[in-house]
This record gives sequence, C-alpha cells and structure tokens, in this order.
Amino acid sequence: MYEVGAKVVHPMHGAATVEEIKEIEIIGKKRKYYSLRFTLGNMTTNVPVENSDGIGIRCIIDKNTAQEALEYFRDAKITDDANWNKRQRDNMDKIKSGDIFKVIEVLKDLMYRDRIKGLSTSERKVLGNARQIVVSELVLSKVAEQSDIENIMDDTIGAIV
Repeated sequence: MYEVGAKVVHPMHGAATVEEIKEIEIIGKKRKYYSLRFTLGNMTTNVPVENSDGIGIRCIIDKNTAQEALEYFRDAKITDDANWNKRQRDNMDKIKSGDIFKVIEVLKDLMYRDRIKGLSTSERKVLGNARQIVVSELVLSKVAEQSDIENIMDDTIGAIV
C-alpha cells in the first residue's frame, strides 16, 4: 500500500502523487481509494486501493533509471510498421504495460513518424499520451526539467530526420 505523498505512475496517465487515501461509498459498499494528482496537467483521479496492482500503479523510477531512460530514447531503434492497425495495437500494448522503456519506444516511433509522414488523429492522441507518460515520470524523477527533457527528445528526432 502506498502512503500519502508517494510518487507513483498510472500506466495510462503518467506520474502522480498520492494526495490522500480516502474511503468512498458506492452502492452501499465502502472501499479505500488513492486520490492521485498527476504531475502534468491539472488532472486528479481516484483509484481503488485493492485494484491498484491490477491497474498497473507502480512507484516512479529512480533518478539513475530516469537517466538510463533518456539515454534509451536517444539510442532506441525506430520501427516503422506500415500496417496501421498492427502498429496501433502494438503501441497500445506497450503503453498499457506501464514499462517506461516500452512507452519510450512508442514515443520515439510516433515522433519520428509525425515528422516524416504526419499522424492520423488517433495516432496523434497516442503520441500525446505517450509523451505525457514519459515526460511526467522523468520530471518527477528529477532527472531534468520538463522543457529540457522535451528539448532532448525534439533534438534527437531532429537529428534523425
């Protein structure tokens, strides 16, 4: 169980802080919930404590792993599957995994594809989601400021294109 103030990651929304643990009654049944405030944007959500593992809530990576993640962004190979349906399915599977390194692969592939060919509306949404997940965790891990992280990513893609 996480404590108030814990830094966690929601696999679909990114890094957050546990603001409180509260009891909410729904249809006559009381359950404990984590109230999460996300690092980027002004979003909060409640996650049932008993389902948090199944959802994929986990502790944020440490600063050293965050540095490795930034380096992985620079070094990861770009895959450019022409089959949109397969690419979309693979990207969603990687994001749902909650593994920052897999989400980085999605982010880098979509940033590259956006610069080369442009993205469909749904891929643009996935790109935004992947960017939020990665950047929010790196910021919360205190590896660098948001603008610096985004500049590194943009410069990396710019050097490839």
